[in-house]
Amino acid sequence: MAKKTIIVTGGAGFIGSNFVYYMLNKYPDYRIVCVDCLTYAGNLSTLKKALENDNFRFSKTNICDREEITKLFKEENPDIVINFAAESHVDRSIKDPDLFVKTNVSGTQVLMDVCRELNIPRYHQVSTDEVYGDLPLDRPDLFFTEKTPIHASSPYSASKAGADLLVLAYCRTFKFPATISRCSNNYGPYHFPEKLIPLMIINALNDKPLPVYGDGKNVRDWLYVEDHCRAIDLIIHNGKIGEVYNVGGHNEMSNIDIVKLICEKLGKPESLITYVEDRKGHDRRYAIDPTKIHDELGWLPETKFKDGIEKTIDWYLNNKEWWEEIISGDYQNYYEKMYGDK
Repeated sequence: MAKKTIIVTGGAGFIGSNFVYYMLNKYPDYRIVCVDCLTYAGNLSTLKKALENDNFRFSKTNICDREEITKLFKEENPDIVINFAAESHVDRSIKDPDLFVKTNVSGTQVLMDVCRELNIPRYHQVSTDEVYGDLPLDRPDLFFTEKTPIHASSPYSASKAGADLLVLAYCRTFKFPATISRCSNNYGPYHFPEKLIPLMIINALNDKPLPVYGDGKNVRDWLYVEDHCRAIDLIIHNGKIGEVYNVGGHNEMSNIDIVKLICEKLGKPESLITYVEDRKGHDRRYAIDPTKIHDELGWLPETKFKDGIEKTIDWYLNNKEWWEEIISGDYQNYYEKMYGDK
């Protein structure tokens, strides 16, 4: 396969960093350039091993900075740009919607404008199933397809939906060579500790309360992060320009069942579970139908949840230094603000 240069924005975050490692491993001849402005969720220590690879470069750049993005893209002349960069935590979006619109919508526009200006041949937008809103708990027969209308519930999902619509508009108006993937909830190594699974693992290990929103019966479709990386790899190499691909795990689990499973795996009592006031506009159920990506590109999730959660727990047990550094200081203040008075 011909050597390519791929720019990965948001590559110091959870899914982006996993994708960087996946690509460096699978395509040793590819040059991978990571762009990240290192906000709270972007962690350079996550890329420690990647930085030792001669085919990897890191650039601390904000995707909203048109001048710096143009300069970098001119230097690297990438074959493909993949945009993982996003503010992604729903709770944070409720507290500060402005930041989400700037990064997720305006940042996407900057990337596409620079790609157009420099005639970069391929762009991929990493999106989320949250743009579809939610599904009722009592209709397990319903799933999100690529034709499901957009119906965002939070400032976060609205900003991602806005970015998706902008990408599709550029495809139609400017014949822009882009694809979009919408994935279900990911889990696995390097997952930032504010998210459900790592938060519960870390709190349980430290015998701290396990805060569960509302009644805990909200259902998510969980996808092991490496399966997601494989899907994006297939889309950027073989996907059809202008198309949206849903990437789902067929692993539906309620939040409370996941928390109980983590307690069981770690030998911790369920008495640690604490129910807290529900999130505003909390979606009840997400579930993706991945038929299109299977039929067109041959992708299917390979990791069953029971195997993936064990691998994930093991990773957190073996990488305490990584997350202990994160949960000190600023993050601790944020945690108190989010859960301390509920």
